[in-house]
Amino acid sequence: MDKLIAKASAMAAHTDLRSMARSFVLLTLGAALMALNLNVFLAPFDIAPGGTSGLAIIINQFTGWQIGLVMLVLNLPLLWLGFRHLGRFRFLARTSYVLVLYSLGVDFLTQLSPMRGIAEDVFLNALFGGILGGVATGLILRGGGSAPGTGILGRVIQVKTGIPVSQVYLMTDGVVVLLAGLVFGWELALYALVAIFLWGLAADYVLEGPSVVRTAFIITDSGREVSAALFRRFGVGVTAWPSEGMFTGSAHTVLFCTISRPDATSLRTVVAEADPKAFVVVGHGHQASGGVLRRVFAHRDREAGPQAQGLSEPVGGLEESPHLTAK
Repeated sequence: MDKLIAKASAMAAHTDLRSMARSFVLLTLGAALMALNLNVFLAPFDIAPGGTSGLAIIINQFTGWQIGLVMLVLNLPLLWLGFRHLGRFRFLARTSYVLVLYSLGVDFLTQLSPMRGIAEDVFLNALFGGILGGVATGLILRGGGSAPGTGILGRVIQVKTGIPVSQVYLMTDGVVVLLAGLVFGWELALYALVAIFLWGLAADYVLEGPSVVRTAFIITDSGREVSAALFRRFGVGVTAWPSEGMFTGSAHTVLFCTISRPDATSLRTVVAEADPKAFVVVGHGHQASGGVLRRVFAHRDREAGPQAQGLSEPVGGLEESPHLTAK
């Protein structure tokens, strides 16, 4: 027993170590990309994409102070705020690491090579600055950290007030973009808005991945017929449960399954053929795992039905017909 406990403890410690190493690799890569992004795409063209980095670019215009140093100073009160409300030492360690690496990286790259863009087109720099910044932010969040600046403020306000983080970012970054418009001109402020929009999209993509699966909810009075048709056509499992129409009081069956993205249109056709009155809702899923039924069944014998695979029923609950769970 002691040996088993010792082995389990060693495995847990090894897992924790691997998880920590992976987190700090992601944090390091994200902070380095943010520093590179600011030096190559944003600061050389006075694109201030909100947050403390945007404020630092504006302050640098008037004072000549190093952008990285200004960002570090501006983030100190925000770090204290995050320490009190967002996880204390765990939050402080990871976010401080990102902040120091980001700030020093910006000034180091500036000393290594003066800030200059790859391309002269301001729109291209706003475009790639937003994408690269979003990728960097996504990596930092996947590493368990928080992007310095309005990322901290947004999370604190969201926790305290319930206001969505996106709305908080719109308010805080909007003020910075307004200041940038007054300082650099409204054309550059509009470019900054483009960068902010793409920044959010890219960060979401890195965090959640591409939408590669579709989830289907089908309300029907012909549950077994529709489920059998879906199995024959796509080789997927279907889960069913009873439901009631709250307006009519009629009993119906709700079916749920997941399919690949290209099959979404075909699913509507298959359901309409089995039950023209069925109500179909197709949603987006980013990841699917689990389940035992695979498309290989459909390729092997598409028309034979579930009985050809040794399954007694084509439809049923979770026990009878496992499905892929979208997350």
